[in-house]
Amino acid sequence: MSSHRKSRPVSNPLARRALGIGLFAAGVAGAATAVPAQAATGVTHAAFASDHVFTHTDRAHHTQARDSFTVRQFGTVNAASARNQANAVSAGCSADDACRSVALSFQIVTVAGEHAHLRALNLSDAVNKECTGCQTLAGAYQFVVSTARPLQLSEDAQGKLADIHRRLDALTRSSVSAAELRTQADGLAAEVNAVLKDAVANAPKGDVQPDVTLHRHLDGWPPVH
Repeated sequence: MSSHRKSRPVSNPLARRALGIGLFAAGVAGAATAVPAQAATGVTHAAFASDHVFTHTDRAHHTQARDSFTVRQFGTVNAASARNQANAVSAGCSADDACRSVALSFQIVTVAGEHAHLRALNLSDAVNKECTGCQTLAGAYQFVVSTARPLQLSEDAQGKLADIHRRLDALTRSSVSAAELRTQADGLAAEVNAVLKDAVANAPKGDVQPDVTLHRHLDGWPPVH
């Protein structure tokens, strides 16, 4: 299993809103963990990944923006769990002195196996606490790639994902409105999805049909419709 992540300053966690998926997957990003369990044969029978991004702003700290972009390649497993979470809070600022809190987490999980059991959880929550005029956005994007045999992302695919990661970093640090940031984040997620779909199109065939599933959960101020 390999992983890649990069993130920015954060604070403590909050209430959360859950999006459950029928497979077995989840995500948390301020601290990231990935724990495989291996048998003597070297085949991974179970794996777990967690990515969590949290941001908090107030009158003392008006701006905080953080993102995470991870790639978890589990290989062949019997069972796996992936958790992805983003939380953003703005508290106590005024319309004349507004806060900006942005938390974005992109998690890619690849899993292989004819009978693999994957549990996925994707969470986000954005809260304004007595913060008139504040911009608060939490976005969690989870991409689950299922193939019959282990998928190795090509150098070309990895290069494209690295470029999207750089642009996500720049977007997170930008001063665009919460609504525009949400739109652009969706655009980057669509690019990730396209890269992964191209990758599975060339994946080794088996009884399991290669598939890419995007789990998207956004919360913001004003509310996401």
